[in-house]
Amino acid sequence: MTNDPKPQRCGYVAVLGAPNAGKSTLVNQMVGTKVSIVSAKVQTTRNRILGILIRGESQIILMDTPGLFAPKTRLDRAMVAAAWSGADEADIVLYLFDSRKKSLSDDDLKTIEKLNGISDRARICLALNKVDAVEPERLLELATKLNGLCKFSDTFMISALNGDGVEDLLTRFGAELPQSPWLFEEDQITDMPWRMLAAEITREQIFHQLHQELPYAITVETEKWEQFDNGDVKIDQIIHLEREAHKGIVLGKGGSKLKQIGYEARKELEKSLDRKVHLKLFVRISDRWRDDPEYFQAWGLDHQA
Repeated sequence: MTNDPKPQRCGYVAVLGAPNAGKSTLVNQMVGTKVSIVSAKVQTTRNRILGILIRGESQIILMDTPGLFAPKTRLDRAMVAAAWSGADEADIVLYLFDSRKKSLSDDDLKTIEKLNGISDRARICLALNKVDAVEPERLLELATKLNGLCKFSDTFMISALNGDGVEDLLTRFGAELPQSPWLFEEDQITDMPWRMLAAEITREQIFHQLHQELPYAITVETEKWEQFDNGDVKIDQIIHLEREAHKGIVLGKGGSKLKQIGYEARKELEKSLDRKVHLKLFVRISDRWRDDPEYFQAWGLDHQA
């Protein structure tokens, strides 16, 4: 006599939190590879990015969302709206909190209040991140305080960077998602087209190479993608800047900085694509890209948010 197979489960988990809470690092850690770029610069993630993984009979669809903060520009408003839209669609909402913070900000309190408002229809979990850098007494105090402010169903202590506690998260997600056929192919790890992911990888390297030298207003567009018979890929990308003054920062002396950005981005792309990549970068001044409806549409953002 054979045992009946376990039913498949499938659902969405929205990862929410303040800028730099570690959301992208956590999603990459759970998926096991890069699907979302990581930078110390706040608001690196601009739209909802899906990371997809299998745990047992469960397909877990992770939504890495933009950080929650008080928006000032049209792009800011669209990013925050995308984050909350992800929460509205999710079966489980994971609120990621940087446990190194000394106190709760006004933005934190507003976020927790809003999470309380959706706790009656979605499972809201709390994950205290970067716990390896905090004393246990402080973690207990913080967990108690946050649970007093919101009806969290579960509390986890994790380090997104080194993976501590992450398997416990995945085990719980896999058990709690609704019974449902899987929505994606078994080997699919993201819904992001490779052209977009390639642009994001280059944007990540710009942040890494330039640190705080370049303002937040920068984007990368994959203009051309050509695959050769031997499997190699030729990628042409445009780095859009808002001001002429930014051009010299990106180029560097004799174009040295742009060459370094291209070199590091190409290495990361070859690792992700598992093939040889020929990458060409161009710099263009596009002073109104942050208000361009086509940009918002390409990234799944609401221009009217």
